[in-house]
Order: sequence, then structure tokens, then C-alpha cells
Amino acid sequence: MIHDIFAAIVRFATDYNEFFSNGMRYLGAGIAVVAGIGPGIGQGYAAGKAAEAVGRQPEAQGKIIMTTLVTAALAETTGLYGLLVALILIFG
Repeated sequence: MIHDIFAAIVRFATDYNEFFSNGMRYLGAGIAVVAGIGPGIGQGYAAGKAAEAVGRQPEAQGKIIMTTLVTAALAETTGLYGLLVALILIFG
């Protein structure tokens, strides 16, 4: 009798731990994907400012576009790291 009760408690704890662990993994993945919002806003803001700069100084267009592309690539890595962390949490 006591052995059966103990076995049921252990079985419940094992199932609950697996459920809780999976839930936390998915919650962490969702939070990691939210990291993609920041780079999107930043890239939009930077592109707008680059367009303003080209409008003010058309002769510096080459330098402005080059700098904007480099900074956009750098900002994009933040979003990609968030996606990578989410994929590792889900499938790892």
C-alpha cells in the first residue's frame, strides 16, 4: 500500500518536472525571440536618418550608405543571436 502511494508520488513528480521544464524552455524561447524587436526598430531609425543625411549632403551618399549597411549588419546580429538562443532552447 505505502509502496504504491510512493510510486504514484514519484510518477507524478517526474511528469510534473518534465512538463515544467518544457514550459520554461518555451517561455525562454519566446523571450529570446522578443530580442528581434530592438534591431528592427533600430534599423528603421538608422535607415531614416541615413535618408535624411543623403538629402542634406548628396555628395556624401557613398560614405553614408556604406556606413549604414555596416551598422545595419551589426544590429542584425543581435536579432540572429536571439533566434539562435530560441532554437537551442526549443530543440536543444
